[in-house]
Parts: sequence; C-alpha cells; structure tokens
Amino acid sequence: MAEVDSKKNYLVTEKLVKRFDEAVAVDEVDLSINKGEIFALLGSSGCGKSTLLRMLAGFETPTSGRILLSGQDVAKLAPYERPFNMMFQSYALFPHLDIWENVAFGLKREGLPKSDIKQRVGEMLDLVQLGAYAKRKPHQLSGGQQQRVALARSLAKRPKVLLLDEPLGALDKKLREQTQFELVNIIEKVGVTCVMVTHDQEEAMTMAGRVAVMSKGRVLQVGSPQEVYEYPVNRFVADFIGSVNLFDGTLSLDEPDHCAAQTAIGEMHLGHSLSGTLGMPVVVAVRPEKVSISKLPPTNVSHNLFSGRVKEIAYFGSYNTYIVVTPQGVRVKITEPNGSHLDLLDITWEDDVHFWWDDTDAVLLRN
Repeated sequence: MAEVDSKKNYLVTEKLVKRFDEAVAVDEVDLSINKGEIFALLGSSGCGKSTLLRMLAGFETPTSGRILLSGQDVAKLAPYERPFNMMFQSYALFPHLDIWENVAFGLKREGLPKSDIKQRVGEMLDLVQLGAYAKRKPHQLSGGQQQRVALARSLAKRPKVLLLDEPLGALDKKLREQTQFELVNIIEKVGVTCVMVTHDQEEAMTMAGRVAVMSKGRVLQVGSPQEVYEYPVNRFVADFIGSVNLFDGTLSLDEPDHCAAQTAIGEMHLGHSLSGTLGMPVVVAVRPEKVSISKLPPTNVSHNLFSGRVKEIAYFGSYNTYIVVTPQGVRVKITEPNGSHLDLLDITWEDDVHFWWDDTDAVLLRN
C-alpha cells in the first residue's frame, strides 16, 4: 500500500502564478501529478500552458507559488539543477552531429565515463528503434524519426520528469496519429513521469492518462479523457473538447436523481441532478454522436424527442454528419456511423426528421 501511495502527488504545483508586467499568464494553478503518469496540459494558444511548462523546466521564474517534486520545492533551482528534461517542438537536434552524437551530447556534458555513454546511447537508440541509423545526420531522417531521436536524447539523462512541448506539432496528421502510440509505448516502457503541452485535443485524449483543460491562465478541469469528454464542468470545456450541441435554457425541474431544463425547442430531461434554483440559467450539452435521427418517429421515446429539417449532410467515410434546423431556427448537429440504420440511407436534404437522445446522454451545466 505504501508503494502505491508514494506515487501520488509526485509533482505538485501550489498556487503557481506567472505575471508579465500587468498580464497574468498563469493564475494560481494547483496541480498534482502522479509518478509515472502521462499528464497533458490542453488549451488554445495563449492559455498559459506553455508558460506553465517552462516554469516546471526552470526557464521561467514563478511570480509566486511553489513547484514540489517528491515534497521538495524546486521552483528556485536552475534548469540544470532539476531532474527534468524538456523536448521542444522543433526537436533542436544538432544538424552537424550524427544521431549517436546527438543522443550522447548531454551525457558527455555531464562527464559520464565513455563506457557508460556508449551503453546508454545504445539502449536509447534501441528503445526508439533507431540503432541502425546511428551514423546518419538529422536531415537524413524523416520527421517521425527525428522526433524519436529527440525523445531518446531527452531520456538518455534519465530524468525524473519528462516535459514535452507540442511533441507532435511538427508532423503531418497521418504521421502524428501513428507516432502518438509509439511515443506512449516508449514513455510507459521507461516509466518516466511525463507532462506534455498540446493544443490538439485528439493528441491529449490519445496519449494522456489525465488531462488539465486550461483557459486564460487557469485550470478549468482535471480528469481522465473520458471524464472530461463525458462530464465537462462548464460550457467552455464542453465546447473545447470535441464537438457538442449547446442548448441555453432555464432549470425547470430538479430532483435528487434527475432534472430538466426548458429550452427554445422544448423541455429536456436529464438523468442527474444539479442542486440549483428553479428558473436559473443553464446549458444542456449533448454530443452529436449521442443523438439519434430518423424520418419515422421512434417508439417508446417519451423525453428529449424533437423534430426539424435536414439542411446539411457531410460524408466522412465511417460516419455521416447531419445539420438539422428545428422550427424555432435552432441548428442541431448529429453524427451517425455509416450503415448503423437502414433508414438513414433514405435521409437527404430538406427531409423532415425526428431526433432524440437518452436522459443519461446529456449533461446540464450552469451557464
């Protein structure tokens, strides 16, 4: 039991603040990252995630707050005094050195014996499956291979914490998708604690065990990818993570195990409570894939059943997206897997349709 507990609260930030003159880039951020986990800081450009990462690395000095590693405050330590290593988006490989020398560079600077350097560089190149490319220069490798060299160099010094700044940002979409799984496998094999920064929600959801969603210097929600996606805590998180339909309304019913909201297109029922005041403004969030659509009215559906007209259809191979406009002028996005229902084959532009979802498939948020 003690061994499990010792992994908790491994890297902690307490009320961490960074101001640039009057601008607050990071605003009292409290995080607790477990030993050996891959943790993602996710947010749009300018939200403070990179500044937070640079404070962890020691490249920026906090205005106030603490950074604790195993209980020790490292906020005042220089970057080279911290057991952290950072991999930059550009990879920052030395173009005049071959791959072996690139990976060995930091170890030589530390003055390790030649035999130790040789062994460790060999281990790292084998880990990233680039042992056969040791004598090549960076420009002779693909983008994905260069990324793995940068990772090998970062891991060679055996840091306690690996910091990744947009680790796959320089790769094209297809290569990025392939490399996501490779990167996770390598990091998990080494067992290093990893904090990554990304603006790509798919990247964060695929690679990280937990995600912190940031906006305007603050952390809005921390949780597993599934928790953040299925149970967003506010409108911003719901809208930022994935695609979502948001219906503004007022709280019309609030019972211990269910509630309802009155919206422009009708009353919506939800399978959870809010503990709010009747009449207060709320938002109903429903993911497009949770919504069913049909030209025929469904049987045995008593709640959350609405109608509209199909205005747009987009084909994405594995699924179709429908934009349905209700009689009140509200646009609703619906995605359905191809071949999931035979009657979907008959739905086309300007068709009148019915759409609905289960009580448990929507989340009620405070506006």
